[in-house]
Amino acid sequence: MIGNALIVTVAILIALTFWLMDQLRFLIPYRHVLLDQYGDVLFLCFVVLSVNVFFAVYVAQRKFFLKDTGRKLSHLDKQTVAGEAPVPNPADSIDKETV
Repeated sequence: MIGNALIVTVAILIALTFWLMDQLRFLIPYRHVLLDQYGDVLFLCFVVLSVNVFFAVYVAQRKFFLKDTGRKLSHLDKQTVAGEAPVPNPADSIDKETV
């Protein structure tokens, strides 16, 4: 899930970068001055934006792609504890191996 969020975040940031490069063409003659004086601030803003976009995408993925996961997993856990699930109990397999 983190990998998917990272890929979506990179795609969003690349699209935003290309759009900004198109919109801010008039600043091209001043790029050396801007990078020398404000390069650290611009980098920090980009890092903060990247982290915020990443967490927004991550939360959105958890919200929309993991619906009812807790309910489904709790149902499986109840079945496993009761011994009704087709999943073998790990404690039984350890006892058989040691004997």
